[in-house]
Amino acid sequence: MPHHEVVEIKKQILKEGLTEHTSVETLGCEGKNLGPCSGPNRQRDLCTFCTISLDQEEVFRTKVLKMVFCASLKRLPVWLFFSPFYGEDFYFEIPRPFQCLSFYVFAKGVFQRDLPVGKVSIRKEELCKFSGKEHWFGLQPVDPNSEVQGKVHLEMRLNELIIENGSMCQQLLVRIIECQGLPLISGQNCDPYATVSLVGPARFDQKKTKVKKKTSDPQFEETFYFEVYLQISHSIRMCDLNLSLSLCVFFCRVDLWNNGNLAQDVFLGETRVSVKILRNDHIHRAWYLLQPKGNGKSKTDDLGSLRLNVTYTEDNVLPSACYTPLRTLLLKSPDIKPISASAAHILGDICRERYEAVLPVVRLLLHHSRLVSFVSAIAALELENTQEANTIFRGNSLATRCIDDMMKIVGRSYLTVTLKPVLDEICESNKTCEIDPIKLKEGDNVEVNKENLQGYVQKVFSSITQSSSSCPPLMCDVFRSLRQLASKRFPDDPHVQYSAVSSFVFLRFFAVAVLSPHTFQLRPHHPDLEVSRTLTLISKTIQTLGSWGSLSKNKLVCIHVCLSYQPVNMPTNQFINLPLEVQKRAQGRKRIGKNFKKRWLRVTNRELSYHKHRGKEALCIMPVKNIRAVEKLDLSAFNRKNMFQVLHSEKPLYVQAGNCVEASEWVEVLSQVSRCNPDRLGTFHPSAYLAGAWLCCRSLSDSQPGCKPCTPTLLANLQLDIDCDRETERIFSLFTSSYSKLQKMEDACASIAVYQGPPREQDDYSLFTIQDSKETFHTVRQITHILKELQSEHDTRSGTAQYGSQ
Repeated sequence: MPHHEVVEIKKQILKEGLTEHTSVETLGCEGKNLGPCSGPNRQRDLCTFCTISLDQEEVFRTKVLKMVFCASLKRLPVWLFFSPFYGEDFYFEIPRPFQCLSFYVFAKGVFQRDLPVGKVSIRKEELCKFSGKEHWFGLQPVDPNSEVQGKVHLEMRLNELIIENGSMCQQLLVRIIECQGLPLISGQNCDPYATVSLVGPARFDQKKTKVKKKTSDPQFEETFYFEVYLQISHSIRMCDLNLSLSLCVFFCRVDLWNNGNLAQDVFLGETRVSVKILRNDHIHRAWYLLQPKGNGKSKTDDLGSLRLNVTYTEDNVLPSACYTPLRTLLLKSPDIKPISASAAHILGDICRERYEAVLPVVRLLLHHSRLVSFVSAIAALELENTQEANTIFRGNSLATRCIDDMMKIVGRSYLTVTLKPVLDEICESNKTCEIDPIKLKEGDNVEVNKENLQGYVQKVFSSITQSSSSCPPLMCDVFRSLRQLASKRFPDDPHVQYSAVSSFVFLRFFAVAVLSPHTFQLRPHHPDLEVSRTLTLISKTIQTLGSWGSLSKNKLVCIHVCLSYQPVNMPTNQFINLPLEVQKRAQGRKRIGKNFKKRWLRVTNRELSYHKHRGKEALCIMPVKNIRAVEKLDLSAFNRKNMFQVLHSEKPLYVQAGNCVEASEWVEVLSQVSRCNPDRLGTFHPSAYLAGAWLCCRSLSDSQPGCKPCTPTLLANLQLDIDCDRETERIFSLFTSSYSKLQKMEDACASIAVYQGPPREQDDYSLFTIQDSKETFHTVRQITHILKELQSEHDTRSGTAQYGSQ
């Protein structure tokens, strides 16, 4: 039996009423020691980039970094050329099942095609182990035999036959039922077939299935028979022994291939199953993940390494009614006195070191219009413990974290309108702004650089102070509350009401966006080193100007008016501008020529248009008000993945996105901008009208109403499209993971209640904020009871199975 037998992998079985939501966030990316294998012939003028893939489907790509040969620039350190820092952050929802999250490093020469340097592949089952932590991963080689994905469904039986001479024959029956998730070949579904082999000592029998055309989920339903002749004693005990030994030396191997017709067939993956699995049970039926050829364990040279920080989130969401008790308890938080005894504050207290714990609470309270009152209460609590006005809201407290997340959620469009034009100018003009004598390059003029920096700072600062018409009402409400609380806490300080606001607006919002514009989608990629240095200088200057001590009274009043009062005429339309290169199908199907053409698709809050190339005039403009539905398209329509349809007053527009993430984002955005249109459809056809009939319902009339209900669209602000059930599930997971601290808080409340001695510092509860032990104890008991009920619901609705088992 070979050493690379298939490893059993646990899989979660989701029963009725349980929905799985997964998302991935990657923070930064850096290569190390990529030089020796970075190109086919030489390293001079080499460029590299990194891609992110779900299985083998690319979903994101970093910008290309140029790596100059180190001998040409002796002043720069050697690590710059062989350890590229991509430094880009990505976040995306995963819209489909997957097996591996992969990161590929490519080398891009001047006259050569992209060449893979290596890859890092992390199986879905292992993502939780690396989630939220920074790791260096060794690069593995990229070759056709290692690029596999998908799974195969097998059934194996063992029958006993007596042949003519009276001896016994073991007959192995192998039924290959189906495969799922096979990769695309050149962007299209493959033509798969399978070979089934029985392998043993001096034995290799192979049989082949029929080729299935244009599918990634082939249904084979073919059975193969293999006979094994044995000289078995009539003794029952000896028969069992010989049978057991014979089974140990055989294994069944299933290989998946893509039929190349005139070209060479492409390997899609293999799996190996030992026949000994039938020793105790003569029928075995199971799913097996496809593996690389030889299980991919060959020893390779050092290709370098990749530093990754991946956060993987998996939420199994119950029906909405299950979350009612926890959601109700959380929404009561702003009304609890003292606020430290509320469920939302307790979560922040026991998850103090986990920054991500605040976000689901903010989103939930925001959706139910309870955030302002909660933030006001926790800000008042923080101000009680603030002794000096010049340190107001400077720490990493629950209040500052809540306001930070609030600004990132509701202030995205505000940043776009206020900063994007000036940031585009800074990044594209690329003027030198270095003023540090140590970092000046040869030939630089410090006075010219200073003028460039002052000009940029003036433009950024003017954009901020003149942005009152774009400031979201919710941010105005929060800042107004902070100003009032700060004036009440420090009545003798006339400037504190301004510093309370500017500490957030400048230090935590605008300065951060200037420093990392790609994080806020203000720029498509991480800036290069020189532009990044310019943005750093501008950001530091904005932080200094944002300090109340560095501003004149007139500037302070300007900021106060801009950010503390809601403007009378607030624009309600959200700015959307999402250009993307896609495949568009001709709306009138052609008999000659291509029906799918590459087009540049662009949507704003008023119109959807497509262009031959970026920057060219629109070939077609579709008013958003005419869109009646936006839905995904079945694979059967055109035998293409990642397709969606835009249904409007004329013929439907069929579009193929570059990958599954892009397709989901387009459907979501187009659905949101058209959600209030008066003529929206209630039903749609999930497939196409071809050859005189709808492929989905076989109706012959092209005007036949749809056969499937349209996906409901939340009637919410585009920025506040929040899934409350998912956010509540995340809060449940956070409470559960910190259950031991929750119990310590309960014990601390009980200890405080019964302690009769003089006030003293208690080690058991000094880390918690407990103002009223009785009220806090009551809330903790409620949380504990709800957690047990929710855990019971999860246990009832989910179970576990294993790949490689029945």
